Amino acid sequence: MITEDAWVQVITAARPEWIFPFTGLQPTQFRKLVRLVAERGGDAIADGRPGRQWALDLPDRVLLVAAYWRTNLTMRQIGPLFGVSHS
Repeated sequence: MITEDAWVQVITAARPEWIFPFTGLQPTQFRKLVRLVAERGGDAIADGRPGRQWALDLPDRVLLVAAYWRTNLTMRQIGPLFGVSHS
């Protein structure tokens, strides 16, 4: 039984078959985008202060944002697909 607090990640960058349908990018293009985001400080907390750690790793965060922009789903809709809350 899955409780309301247990989040299950459905979409992940670790499964290349999810990349194109949700981003429109080929897996090689997506990996290049993730590398670029990492080089530009993608793993740093935005304001530089210590705080809550990311719930998703960088490739999954990039996939979430790309899917958000491409699909026009709301955060309330897309969050559960990635196993995170909309907040």
